[in-house]
Amino acid sequence: MCLQDKGRMKPVKKSKAEEPELEPLCCCEYIDRNGEKNHVAACLCDCQDLDEGCDRWITCKSVQPETCERIMDTISDRLRIPWLRGAKKVNISIVPPLILLPVFLRVASWHFLLGVVVLTSLPVLALWYYYLTHRRKEQTLFFLSLGLFSLGYMYYVFLQEVVPKGHVGPTQLALLTCGLFLILLALYRAKKNPGYLRNPASNDKSLGSSQIECLNSKGQEKSKGFLGADTSGSLNNRTLKDDLKGSSRVSAGSPTKVKEDWCAKCQLVRPARAWHCRICGICVRRMDHHCVCCVGESNHQAFILALSIFLLTSVYGITLTLDTICRDRSVFTALFYCPGVYANYSSALCFTCVWYSVIITAGMAYIFLIQLINISYNVTEREVQQALRQKTGRRLLCGLIVDTGQYNRGFLRNWHQFSTLGTHPFHHPAEDIV
Repeated sequence: MCLQDKGRMKPVKKSKAEEPELEPLCCCEYIDRNGEKNHVAACLCDCQDLDEGCDRWITCKSVQPETCERIMDTISDRLRIPWLRGAKKVNISIVPPLILLPVFLRVASWHFLLGVVVLTSLPVLALWYYYLTHRRKEQTLFFLSLGLFSLGYMYYVFLQEVVPKGHVGPTQLALLTCGLFLILLALYRAKKNPGYLRNPASNDKSLGSSQIECLNSKGQEKSKGFLGADTSGSLNNRTLKDDLKGSSRVSAGSPTKVKEDWCAKCQLVRPARAWHCRICGICVRRMDHHCVCCVGESNHQAFILALSIFLLTSVYGITLTLDTICRDRSVFTALFYCPGVYANYSSALCFTCVWYSVIITAGMAYIFLIQLINISYNVTEREVQQALRQKTGRRLLCGLIVDTGQYNRGFLRNWHQFSTLGTHPFHHPAEDIV
């Protein structure tokens, strides 16, 4: 037996010795999706799918959707930048804003009519892409890239075209720069965890059955733990789900509430006002909406702060620019009537960037207004959309205000609750598991 064992072990040692050690990658090399070593300089080589697509496009033949998907997969795999220990992949969704935004704005500054066409089409294209990605439930960095690059490019144009004219002082430039950095800090805070709900079964599978405690005579219940195990030690999800559905049915008092309480995808019982984010793929506590990031209980305040700082900084930058290129005119008048602004390319580019900033600022101001109204009525955007679909909310001011009445405690108490979001994430006496 020993000789047989030694004989069996020798080939193993030999194969290990003969295995070539993987050489470290240089800054321009990477391992592609096929597991092969490749070089960034060969990004245009050996692309059969792209060649086939170009041939069919030249010959006026339709390109199959499968071919388009393979082309996009190949492009996203080969789009890399040199980096230490191997080239890093670049998310393809961040590339279009970096290229198209400067091109469109500079084309729009050539003539007034071109400016109208370009500045009208940009929001339409952005909204189309927004609804397209949300319908497909896709995560994209396009809007985050667009927002950050818009801030950077507007600041660059301001430094290159407006400041050299001599009408902007150091104090004004310092205020604008501080506002830009505060926006970035608020966005960084808003991009953090919005209040994701984790399945307690994934944290500790050794616990016993679920523990549910009745808190008051109204039938509201708080959950302490939702774990169940079978005799073999594995988690019994079906039993757990039935028990939690039963507890939700008792506390809700209506079978129609059961589907809202139990999340089949996350396998947990959601507390009140928590929803499953289709983009993030996880439940979020007191979810409001998903835009450049998921906005929930833990980052809603940072999101509002980022919006307010952005609006103040943007209006201030627009005012400084119009005062420079359209002297002796009010800001509102200069925005619509600034004679001679297209006489030279520098002032035309500044005026085009001003109008682009106005369009973005108007959109953000509308979102900010809706957020302030929702906070005043203690309702989230997700609850507003559900109330409109089910026709359970009270609409005011032509639908601008939607009051569900479920969590409205009055203006001051609603704002007080919003100001304390995230400080006591597990203690909301009026909003227990429903």
